[in-house]
Amino acid sequence: MIEVSNISKQVTTTEGSLSILQGINLSLASGESLAIVGPSGSGKSTLLGILAGLDLPSEGSVSLNGQNITAMDEEGRAAVRARTVGFVFQSFHLLPGLTALENVALPLELQGDKEALKTAAYYLQRVGLDHRTTHYPRQLSGGEQQRVAVARAFACRPTILFADEPTGNLDTGTGEKINDLLFDLNKEEGTTLVLVTHEHNLAARCGKRLVLAAGLQVDESLLEGPLKSPLKGSVKKKTPSKKAPAKKKAVTKPKAEAKVKPKAKPKAAAKLKPRAKPKAKTQGSKS
Repeated sequence: MIEVSNISKQVTTTEGSLSILQGINLSLASGESLAIVGPSGSGKSTLLGILAGLDLPSEGSVSLNGQNITAMDEEGRAAVRARTVGFVFQSFHLLPGLTALENVALPLELQGDKEALKTAAYYLQRVGLDHRTTHYPRQLSGGEQQRVAVARAFACRPTILFADEPTGNLDTGTGEKINDLLFDLNKEEGTTLVLVTHEHNLAARCGKRLVLAAGLQVDESLLEGPLKSPLKGSVKKKTPSKKAPAKKKAVTKPKAEAKVKPKAKPKAAAKLKPRAKPKAKTQGSKS
């Protein structure tokens, strides 16, 4: 169903070549489910876009249903997507001017399906929204809008369904209901499911997991736990040897320095009295 052979993706930036994916290999049979997991920035959404034919790898090949989509032009890939692929995104991507029924029916009508409205109504009933068919997206809750998106994806009867963080904008309770819906329809319709997620419990429900770290495919068996961050990988932290605590030396306070008395100011020199002038000698009278 899906065959991926040694794909890599590089982009050119002002600072040089940036490697986003490197040496990814994958084989997925019809009806299987795969979770692509890894920390933010590890290349998950880029890989999903390449698998769906929305982007091309720099190296390697991707085959869907035995067709090498990397050898096709954009028109050829679009034709394969129309026949084979369905999408569920984190953002619902519903047209605000169309009702729930019309949103689900639109891709069927574009394919020329004369029973588009009937099929759309059936899948809205499957997701529990048969009472909301005439409501517009603004009149629906976030969980209801995502259920419309799921109905739209399955109404086209894709052989492969790609889901990029399908419950990322939903609260925990609503997200679990959407997850149950995805896997129930996946099982009933026999659709191959490929999803990107940060949710460990959702990834654990898939038959296979592909773990990415900095664009590299990481063997999950090397991880410390089932879905811990692959950035930790197989690197083992050195545990420092326990040393006996060093005895604390008694700290003696330095003696206070003796205060230095300020030097006494030198006394002002006594003023010297001027010497008295000697009296002039008087001449004696002659006899």
